[in-house]
Amino acid sequence: MNNQLFYGDNLEVLRRHIKDESVDLCYIDPPFNSKRNYNQIYNNIGKEDRAQAQAFIDTWTWDDLANIGLAEIKENYYGKFTAQVIALISGLEAVLGKGSLFAYLVNMTLRITEIHRVLKPTGSFYLHCDPSASHYLKLVLDAIFCSQGGDFLNEIIWCYGERCLSKRYFNKKHDVIFLYSKLTNNHIFNYQIVADEYSESTKKKFRYIDENNRRFRLRGRNVPEAGNLRRKTDIPLKYECEFTYRQYLDESDGVLAKDWIELPFINQMSRERLGYPTQKPEALLEKIIKASSNEGDVILDAFCGCGTTIAVAERLNRPWIGIDITYQSISLILKRLEDSFGKGVLDKITLNGIPKDMESATALALKKDDRTRKEFEKWAVLTYTNNRATINDKKGADKGIDGIAFFDGGEDKPEKIIIQVKSGNVKSGDIRDLQGTMSLNEASLGIFITLKKPTKAMITTAKEAGIYQSKFMNKPVDKISIVTIKEIIEEQKRLDIRLVLEVLKSAEKQKETLDNQVKINFDN
Repeated sequence: MNNQLFYGDNLEVLRRHIKDESVDLCYIDPPFNSKRNYNQIYNNIGKEDRAQAQAFIDTWTWDDLANIGLAEIKENYYGKFTAQVIALISGLEAVLGKGSLFAYLVNMTLRITEIHRVLKPTGSFYLHCDPSASHYLKLVLDAIFCSQGGDFLNEIIWCYGERCLSKRYFNKKHDVIFLYSKLTNNHIFNYQIVADEYSESTKKKFRYIDENNRRFRLRGRNVPEAGNLRRKTDIPLKYECEFTYRQYLDESDGVLAKDWIELPFINQMSRERLGYPTQKPEALLEKIIKASSNEGDVILDAFCGCGTTIAVAERLNRPWIGIDITYQSISLILKRLEDSFGKGVLDKITLNGIPKDMESATALALKKDDRTRKEFEKWAVLTYTNNRATINDKKGADKGIDGIAFFDGGEDKPEKIIIQVKSGNVKSGDIRDLQGTMSLNEASLGIFITLKKPTKAMITTAKEAGIYQSKFMNKPVDKISIVTIKEIIEEQKRLDIRLVLEVLKSAEKQKETLDNQVKINFDN
């Protein structure tokens, strides 16, 4: 199967596109109801080297969507919800009232119910959370899984040993991961793969060596003391009996996995770091995927964020399905996969939910949901720049800037490109406003992306801004370019300027290649 990447609300995607019992393992790292808005940090070049864009909102309110979700549960929409789920949500409504926490729990109940449906009978489900709502989420999981023959297997503690320094309370140093099986005693768990290696002191206990030079130790009753033996191979025959057996080091599983995992957060200097606010380390996902799936099994992440689950599944030869509601995440995932596995990896991905015609682009532009109010602008900026620009959500003087990119102007400093996106009616005054924004922000180039057809006056005003020429460009370019959504979709028009980050990455790859060649020559 082609790997599947969906852009949209995971509830709708799960209901419309994911078949019953088609997934072997699902891991989700959803919002935690932390009452925070999370920003993605971009490491750019130039004065805007810490530009931020809102990655997702983890603030919940009781609104029409919450009312609809509550009605679906209480009225047992299409028979999806168990009696235990209905009773639990009805009880929580009476206890919590229609507020932020209850809106969050209704939202999660709808989605976990669908995840249970798409899991195979041998499937496992990992839910990553923290103490903000873990105690309530455990009740939801019990009501969905245990009432239908599943089982609660583990509360896994991920200890990360940093973050949060306070003198007012015990400092937060862990997250919680719940593990459930769809059916009791029917799940995959590769205990030997995720076992920890023996310590050096334990390895020394394998003090005997057999005729094939294999190390072992004696286990069971009547095990001799080491002092009674003259040589490592000198084991009296009387000890080789039914009460004693050899445990070989090369056949031992190691220390069986514990229900706590000690792994640090991704530090500021890590090559793995993408700047995504809630990014989890690949080592954590590797342990989970190896433990609860085999090569070829289908992995689902319904809140895939920056794509850690997807990247690890790709590396471990597992087909995968990823879903996220922000195009910023979809763009980041595509770039991450391309950087990690090469452009060929994108040919194995089926993209769903991304505008492919004017009708779907217009529908995205007209969305009223606060959660996706900026999605049209983000999609336009990232699509036109092949995921190379950065999204800008800053206010104040930068209002009107939807995207920023940097290119090499030849003066030993990066030059800035400002990108604006408009979905409504447009006029020549918009181009003059862009000129003013360019001047205020010392930008050399401006790009105006419009859903509506530009007027002749707009085109004239843009041409009057003049041209820009650099020795690094094949030909002069307009200082202000007008690009339509129709051109982006139907003509596949894209930004044809090499950006600074691409130059730096190219230099890094050349240096890496040179270093490898030097190493090979040295070794020879």
